[in-house]
Amino acid sequence: MKHYTFIDYVTQGYLVVVALLILLFHGGAVPGWPWWVGGHVLGMILVHWLIQTHARQPENRGWDFLRHFYPVLLYIGFYRETGKLNQMFAVGFLDAPLIRLEERIFGAQPSLTFMENLPFLAVSELFYASYFSYYIMIAGVGLVLYLRDRQQFFHYLSVNSFVFYVCYLIYIFVPVMGPRVFWQAIDGYELPADVRLEVLAQFPVAVQAGPFFRVMAWIYENLEASGAAFPSSHVAVALTTLYFSWRYLPRIRFAHLVLVVLLCLSTVYCRYHYVVDVAAGVITAVLLVPFGNWLYFRFRRPAETLIMVHRPETDRAV
Repeated sequence: MKHYTFIDYVTQGYLVVVALLILLFHGGAVPGWPWWVGGHVLGMILVHWLIQTHARQPENRGWDFLRHFYPVLLYIGFYRETGKLNQMFAVGFLDAPLIRLEERIFGAQPSLTFMENLPFLAVSELFYASYFSYYIMIAGVGLVLYLRDRQQFFHYLSVNSFVFYVCYLIYIFVPVMGPRVFWQAIDGYELPADVRLEVLAQFPVAVQAGPFFRVMAWIYENLEASGAAFPSSHVAVALTTLYFSWRYLPRIRFAHLVLVVLLCLSTVYCRYHYVVDVAAGVITAVLLVPFGNWLYFRFRRPAETLIMVHRPETDRAV
């Protein structure tokens, strides 16, 4: 379509695919499913309208900002939506097989023993702060690239959104709660008897005293989607942001690398993910970032290619 870029095709495609899944497979698992389908159709219309409006008024700063950032505004909604749709293809959640796998590999549950062996405030706050840094990575790398070079920003946003959308689709088909099931029943779901703890897991008192622990507890209580643990989008997207800092922002690449390593460890220490979720997140990034890159350059509009040809510095790290 005229004025569409790769990110627009990807976003519209995600809206279409999820709408069709709801329409065809809602069964009794999606109450009010016509509203969900209608919401996706409305989303498609609004995205198209925004793209065309910006094309007519490219000098308008408001439209220009929305044109660049609108996918980011959709992330939370798409993410939360997966928790409402993930029973179309599964009954309950798929934690038990992953817990059994972890037990066979490690002889224990690392998502419980990691914190139990290091129940110290300084350690826990380092890991919870590292986990929280995920949000800063996404916004920070994006904002720097937006202010410095719009083509680099579009590249970043396009591949980042592609990784997000694929993770969201996986969550709809493969709902996994993560280690939270060890200390609370979520949406009425409880683990099978053979993997259920006799005594619910507890958080050390020292860990609970930390401010980053409380911040993340609030985020998970208010924004978390049930069944969105496998693969870890924290890991997959953090690695994606690292790829772009490595490519375009060399001054921060090593500090960013250290932070991403800490984040990967924190997903297990903070009891948000199983180790296999982290491994799956790494594999997701390794597969999707190169594929997303290929799609981005394959489906760029001719005007964008001309900009890159006449402005070779846009693809140079500075």
